[in-house]
Amino acid sequence: MTETLILGAGIVGLSSALALQERGHSVALLDRQQAGMETSYGNAGIIQREAVEPYNITHHLPTLLRYGLGLTNDIVYHWRDLPRLLPALFAYYRYSEAGKHAEISKTYAQLAYRATRDHTPFIDASGAQDLIRRDGFFSICRDQKAMDAKALEADYLQTHYDVPLRVIDGQTLAKEEPAITTQLAGAIHWSDSWSLTDPLALTMAYKALFVRRGGLLLQGDAMSLTPEGAGWAVTTAEGKITASDIVIALGPWAPDLLERHGYRLKMVWKRGYHKQYDVTDAPTRPLHDFANGVVLAPIGDALRIVTGAELTRRDRGVNLKQLRHGLNSARQILKVGEERPDDVWFGHRPCLPDMLPMVGAAPAHKGLWFNFGHGHQGLTLGPTTGLILADMMEGSAAHWTRALMPQGRSVLAH
Repeated sequence: MTETLILGAGIVGLSSALALQERGHSVALLDRQQAGMETSYGNAGIIQREAVEPYNITHHLPTLLRYGLGLTNDIVYHWRDLPRLLPALFAYYRYSEAGKHAEISKTYAQLAYRATRDHTPFIDASGAQDLIRRDGFFSICRDQKAMDAKALEADYLQTHYDVPLRVIDGQTLAKEEPAITTQLAGAIHWSDSWSLTDPLALTMAYKALFVRRGGLLLQGDAMSLTPEGAGWAVTTAEGKITASDIVIALGPWAPDLLERHGYRLKMVWKRGYHKQYDVTDAPTRPLHDFANGVVLAPIGDALRIVTGAELTRRDRGVNLKQLRHGLNSARQILKVGEERPDDVWFGHRPCLPDMLPMVGAAPAHKGLWFNFGHGHQGLTLGPTTGLILADMMEGSAAHWTRALMPQGRSVLAH
């Protein structure tokens, strides 16, 4: 019998495995395909040290009206899917009320503070230092009105959370990012965040480290999980494997498995897309073009355009609206060339309505553990929640137990 089997080999599952290995535990990882090829693959490659407040649903009526009329590119939705999505969205909206969001952010900020620090030992041990850019990223502002508003937001984050940043004007931005072809009003430089030259390469480096440390990689169907004796059993390509402890790190698929074991979970799936393009004079670091709802990230020798959120069912087909808008806006400020021949990628960010990842022991099943629900920040927070989970499994982390454990979380019912 394996000591611990982790279901899901994205960045969260891999980080959990590495954290447990460091404490001397025997760990196996199971995924239905190659590690890191789902949500962990498609992101913008930013470890967001500045992300001290989780994304909420605005209560600002004019902004809600713009969303409702389809006038923004950061969020799109489909009327036909709303009946199925509304229960989770309504819970998300309630938790987004200013007072509740402020309380949630106190916990969330403590996670974000640790992000780069907790990645560092894994980066060093896996030899992935060359994949990391430690010079932050820019939130660009195209006009002075946007610049003034963004500067106020930045001042708030700096004052309340001590987030390191710079507010720079258009001339400074042009000097630091000569690839930008148009004069902009300025930018916020989130100077303590890191970015990756290749998100998948980092995941593969973590996977290789896991295997070098004696970890077992398995291919199989997590949905085959069943209790067996004093532990659990899962069917893999090599046959049945049993384990005393199971960690569910399945991201957007966690509710599907949990429902089979009597848990009902509210989750908002925010679909995101990316497409990669040839680029002349790529930016040196990611550009968050918030006005157009995209991140423009230099990945390898390409420019990756990553979209905001599409609120839709997971089985819906590809919708290129956000990508088309993102490409048009990118070509206004960068020399973007032809699209790369790879297919359009999309995945679903697993957002719980109370905006906190769910980490800890299942309320009604011995040996079942949760580590999912990271929303937009799986890459950022994967090592941090992996380390916290390892502490919990060894009987410590009382503070985090109160904040992140499934018990008492109204988004989960049994």
